[in-house]
Amino acid sequence: MAALLPLGPAIGQEGYQFKGGFPTPATVRKAYDDADLTRAIQTYKFFYPSVSIAATWDGNEKAGLVPNKTAMLLMGSPYQTVFTPNSDTPYAGINVDLSSGPMVVELPPGPLICVVNDMNQRWVMDMGLPGPDEGKGGKHLILPPGYKGDVPAGYYVATATSNRALMLMRVIPANGDVDGAIARLKTIKFYPLNRPADWPELAWAPIGDRPGEFTPGPWENNIGYWKRLHQLIDAEPPYEAYRMNYGELAALGIEKGKPFEPDARMTAILEKAARIANAQMRVQSFADRRPDRVMWPDRKWEWATLRPENGTFDLPTYKDLDARAKWFYQAQIESPAMFRRTAAAGSLYWLGTRDASGAYLDGAKTYKLTVPLPVPGKLFWSVTLYDPHTRSELLTDQGKAALRSMVELKDATGGSVDLYFGPKPPPGHEARWLKTTPGKGWFTYFRIYGPEQGAFDRSWKPGDFELVR
Repeated sequence: MAALLPLGPAIGQEGYQFKGGFPTPATVRKAYDDADLTRAIQTYKFFYPSVSIAATWDGNEKAGLVPNKTAMLLMGSPYQTVFTPNSDTPYAGINVDLSSGPMVVELPPGPLICVVNDMNQRWVMDMGLPGPDEGKGGKHLILPPGYKGDVPAGYYVATATSNRALMLMRVIPANGDVDGAIARLKTIKFYPLNRPADWPELAWAPIGDRPGEFTPGPWENNIGYWKRLHQLIDAEPPYEAYRMNYGELAALGIEKGKPFEPDARMTAILEKAARIANAQMRVQSFADRRPDRVMWPDRKWEWATLRPENGTFDLPTYKDLDARAKWFYQAQIESPAMFRRTAAAGSLYWLGTRDASGAYLDGAKTYKLTVPLPVPGKLFWSVTLYDPHTRSELLTDQGKAALRSMVELKDATGGSVDLYFGPKPPPGHEARWLKTTPGKGWFTYFRIYGPEQGAFDRSWKPGDFELVR
């Protein structure tokens, strides 16, 4: 049997001190502070999707939405703070409350793109073009967690992991007819499976250019993040797959059925963790080191979503937490239809943060982007600018942040089209220019809807952002 090594009067290990093998009072404090900080940083990242969608639910309620009875109509305006929204199509949101039972969604035939995510921001179901009805219309049924009742025939059925969920609905304007698209959107029906005789028709609340906050941005770096997470954990049933993660939260004082009352020490640790974790997520989003982010080796464009492409970030033996964190820091909603890299995908997204030289995009400079035509998409394409601080559309006095094939670029012909970005439009290019702000960076999503094979096999590729001197 090997002899034990003698212990000196004090042994130091990574700043920890032990006397006779036991921790000193200072080491006890440091060990617990370090452990709690590490735990809080990782827990912050894991539950960010949940807190993010809770913030959207809150923003919807503040804007006047009544769960199950009101739909908010949006046009992708820079005046609302939303994570990487688009201005390509009219879309709407419903706060779904399943606490009283299943809810029915009736879709008409047509170019509708709809998705439901629950309060864990987990994919529940797609509807419309990317869903099982394939745009032919039909009845869809959203079940609450643990539902034991009868499920009638004739529905497309899915189950949420929480009693509340968010439904997003979009419609493609045929030939750019936005009014007609909105009229089609308003034919969607939403009601309880066991509908009371006096249940009202779904009401529609246009938000227009009215400002609104639909993200956790104002409190994602402070104790407000943890308070909102506690409220969510306390209000929803536990999701069995998150049992280990709930254990991490409990060690930080966040536990279902118990008050969240952190002392001064824990409050300081949680606020520090929020700042560190948020900064790490920002670095990963805008300075990603993963090789699989690259689409074209000779371009600066990246995939906005990392592999895997199943919409839930699941690999055969683990969940890709880095891919999950990167996506949910920039955006909202997960769905297989959004992430596929085949011609069967509903859409695809490329992220642009740098110019051709590799420098970050600068709001004080002017850039040209050359887009080869035709873009390989059956439906339409767009380029949208975002503020890296808010991850929402870049707000300037121009009042818009997108150039779209159905609107500003509908008359583009030839082998390519040049788009411009900068504080002032180059003379003669005003119609294909988006304004940026000196002193503020920006990033962009290049979106293709109904992508074709050329969007995936590298036979087509956009240019990089070229500095205009």
